[in-house]
Amino acid sequence: MTETTFGALGVPAPLVAALDRAGITSPFPIQEDTLPDTLRGRDVLGRGKTGSGKTLAFTIPMVARLSNGGRRQSGRPRGLILAPTRELATQITATLAPLAEAYGMNVTTIFGGISQQRQVAALKAGVDIVVACPGRLEDLLQQRFLTLDAVEITVLDEADHMADLGFLPSVTRILNKTPDGGQRMLFSATLDNGVDKLVNRYLHDEIMHSVDDVTSHVEAMTHHVFEVDGVDAKRDLVHALASGTGRRILFMRTKHHAKKLARQLIDAGIPSVDLHGNLSQPQRDRNLAAFSTGDVRVLVATDVAARGIDIGNVELVVHVDPPAEHKAYLHRSGRTARAGSAGDVVTVVLPAQRSDVASLLRKAAISVAPERVTASSPAVLALIGEVAAYVTPAPRAAKPVRGQSQGGRSQGANAQRKRANRSGGYARPSAGHTAGASASGGRSGGQRRDRSGRPATSGAPQRGFTSYSTSTPAPAGTSGGGRRRAGRRAQG
Repeated sequence: MTETTFGALGVPAPLVAALDRAGITSPFPIQEDTLPDTLRGRDVLGRGKTGSGKTLAFTIPMVARLSNGGRRQSGRPRGLILAPTRELATQITATLAPLAEAYGMNVTTIFGGISQQRQVAALKAGVDIVVACPGRLEDLLQQRFLTLDAVEITVLDEADHMADLGFLPSVTRILNKTPDGGQRMLFSATLDNGVDKLVNRYLHDEIMHSVDDVTSHVEAMTHHVFEVDGVDAKRDLVHALASGTGRRILFMRTKHHAKKLARQLIDAGIPSVDLHGNLSQPQRDRNLAAFSTGDVRVLVATDVAARGIDIGNVELVVHVDPPAEHKAYLHRSGRTARAGSAGDVVTVVLPAQRSDVASLLRKAAISVAPERVTASSPAVLALIGEVAAYVTPAPRAAKPVRGQSQGGRSQGANAQRKRANRSGGYARPSAGHTAGASASGGRSGGQRRDRSGRPATSGAPQRGFTSYSTSTPAPAGTSGGGRRRAGRRAQG
């Protein structure tokens, strides 16, 4: 059977060339189904779970249909994309920008948590397409830095997640400011929590395309349920699962525990960064970039990262804390096995959580037999694969003596602290711990330790990491420190 091409679907040649430069040569099913309609200007309701290729399904027709427009105007965008989180807005912009550049168009991203000064400056200079979170967009609308009366195409991405976060009233007010006759596209995994009302109110003569249900099975994704005896066994298991060489994301229920686990992993010689709502936007960007480029291989996140993080080759997702409901399980799990690649998903279960997790998996339509494990069980070792080399954490600068002024710190201590903050709290492998060092031995200095950081049994092969002695300074934190105002925690 002949493979469908973007050109055959009606995508203009400049966009086909831009996609080809990005290594994208054939459409995903959601793109193949929707593009003939969206390129003609039809309102479309697209249903598909995370990782199904929805971003290109709406960015391609938006750029194609706006490409023949007039000169851009100050504060009057012609295209609007609404997203529930900063991370998703950033990912959409990264996908959209090369397409827009093919026609000399520009894109501005708008979200909270950072100063609005640059966003306002970009709007005043003139912008073709705005990718925004609802909260900050409403702020700028109220301050009259932009209007939406020239918007020709509006997209709502992850509409169900906007509903979960309570953004629908804001979304409704924003849509009311766009022209009624413009094209509208809504993409969502589900139509519950009021999303159906948005469809009925704002989409006209829409056509629905559904490539897969939110609970449909991803063949390349393998699910595991690992039961452990207690908190200590859980800690050892999580550290073991984090110790491989590939990318992995560990999900926690709270910001505090995400930050704490990232620091513990750094302590164990596993470069890690955290991602949660307590971080400023520059910290989020820095940590996500470190994970994306491979400077660190472990991301410890709350559900803020369950949507909008489109990073390839994540081989393992670990639900360190099982989520509260099945949709969160599916969206977390969707960070692996994306774009046809394979991936594994592990849920770590304490005895008191067995019943809740069993119910969660039934609702998610996941059928998997629980397995009782320890950190050294064969099933665990198979998921770990090759153990990565130990990476020496950067020491944290000593606190000043009580009564000593901040200026009393030595320049060396300050420089060391800054380096630690920039690097996410870890140092590069030292001479005795190079990247090529064996994970099972060959390290000089320090007592031999097992994977959990405990002293290895005499005569047993060393499979884990060399730990600090208790006198070694603790590593720097990964979050950049500092308390954040409550208003900066909002996702939009």
